[in-house]
Amino acid sequence: MTDEAAETPTPAPSPWERERRARTHVTPSRPPLSRERVVEAAFAVLDRQGLDGLSMRQVAAELGVTVSALYAYVSSKDDLLELMYTRLFDGFALPEPDPERWREQVRDYARAGRRRLLSHRDMARIAMAHVPFTAELLPHVEALLAIFRTAGLPDRIAAEAGDLISTYIDGFVLEEGMWQDRAARHGGDGSSLARPDWSGMADEMREYFASLPAAEFPHLRALAGLIVSDSSDERFDTGVEIILRGLASYLPGPGAAGGAGDARPAPDPT
Repeated sequence: MTDEAAETPTPAPSPWERERRARTHVTPSRPPLSRERVVEAAFAVLDRQGLDGLSMRQVAAELGVTVSALYAYVSSKDDLLELMYTRLFDGFALPEPDPERWREQVRDYARAGRRRLLSHRDMARIAMAHVPFTAELLPHVEALLAIFRTAGLPDRIAAEAGDLISTYIDGFVLEEGMWQDRAARHGGDGSSLARPDWSGMADEMREYFASLPAAEFPHLRALAGLIVSDSSDERFDTGVEIILRGLASYLPGPGAAGGAGDARPAPDPT
């Protein structure tokens, strides 16, 4: 090497080289695992795969953790399902019981309960397997019983009424879920709250009932245009109304059942 080469100064960095920072590899940090995140992941798996496809392994995969990591927050799959059901009641509260508006309050409760269960796939199946007597849900049971007792229903009837309403809601939504799954298996997306493929089938059923021999099936023929409804909302509200009128018949005083001649359910304000 010559003395001239040794003394050649190194070129100064260009402006953009001076401003350029060393490249670093940054791995995005995951939010810390929590019970809330476990429940949210379980809902994601439930909506995608249904209750039969929901497992602790699938929830762990959804979160990108090992299965053993989940057990710091939930003790078992049953515990997780109970937490999922309880989560549906977050932010929900029944109003103060009003004996003048008890039927309206129960209608609102039933409609809200149906919306809760329809918010996630197969929640009706989960609801029917879990009694609502946990510390988080007992206040809701207490508030519903308060509506029935404040209305004046006898204690025996008030005690049964809450379970009756809940069983009706669960059973109705369970049927809706079965129709949604059926539609999905036949190429539909199954996302509608009403039965996705029900309209065409309803017409076929009406025509079939109307074609039955009158001597053998006079009532099916007479009710052919009414026995099948296009609207799940209308069917649900009619069922609630039938229950309410039955409960009202136990109220003391003449005419307590009220309006028996009008079988139309009250409209849903939503």
